[in-house]
Amino acid sequence: MNDDRYGSDVLGGSGSTHHRPTRTSRPQPAETGLVVEEVTTGWVGAVVRVEKSGGQHVVVLEDRRGRTRTFPLGRGFWLDGEPVALTAPVRAPAPARPTRTASGSVAVHDARARVARGSRIWVEGKHDAELVEKVWGDDLRLEGVVVELLDGVDNLQDALRDFGPGPGRRVGVLVDHLVTGSKESRIAAEAVRGTPAGSVLVLGHPYVDVWQAVRPERIGLDAWPVIERGTEWKHGILRELGWPADEQADVARAWQRILRSVRSYADLEPSLLGRVEELIDFVTA
Repeated sequence: MNDDRYGSDVLGGSGSTHHRPTRTSRPQPAETGLVVEEVTTGWVGAVVRVEKSGGQHVVVLEDRRGRTRTFPLGRGFWLDGEPVALTAPVRAPAPARPTRTASGSVAVHDARARVARGSRIWVEGKHDAELVEKVWGDDLRLEGVVVELLDGVDNLQDALRDFGPGPGRRVGVLVDHLVTGSKESRIAAEAVRGTPAGSVLVLGHPYVDVWQAVRPERIGLDAWPVIERGTEWKHGILRELGWPADEQADVARAWQRILRSVRSYADLEPSLLGRVEELIDFVTA
């Protein structure tokens, strides 16, 4: 007996003397969407999936009416007029796990987050916290460092009094617009003066808002616009960019757009990078 299904003309009758030349079935991965014909039944359908059934691999084909039939994987199919032997699709290798975190640190995979330390990092607002989380989140979880919202530097003195910094309970504070002679620098100096030596470190960047710590080219700018005094800074920036700026929701959407543009530490200004790294070192020492 000839067990080659493709040796004879399957469309010819039993008395037909016309034969197709014998052809070897070439292997063909059964990729989803591939349209083939099962030669014995004439069923034409697209590959829906390959699965294991009864100890063997089978392919499920769906015809143009949405009906499905299951056939053993292997020889017995036509593809574009050629005999093929369907094989299990080749699975793409899992993407390589990153070797570095977004902050540039060596990635530690499958490590459980450390129990939170007594020490904390405080930032002024939600946007600061989200930016720190995006770039340094993996590092902070590994070190057991919690980032908390200060909700404005004006609250720093009261917050420190309530927290009670000391040995094993350090506080690192990241402040916006911390420049010599500014209101923020005076508040920070007064607040630290009443705490145990070495228990509080206040650092800051020179920007009016943490938005400016994102490199401007990430959102298509050569430089961040200069906003006139008396104009609410974020709304002024949005108007300069031509983005909606009428409501607080517009500000929130704009920040999410800016935050999405940040891929790693390389998209931030060095004046912020150095300060955050120093605060992490301080609270984990």
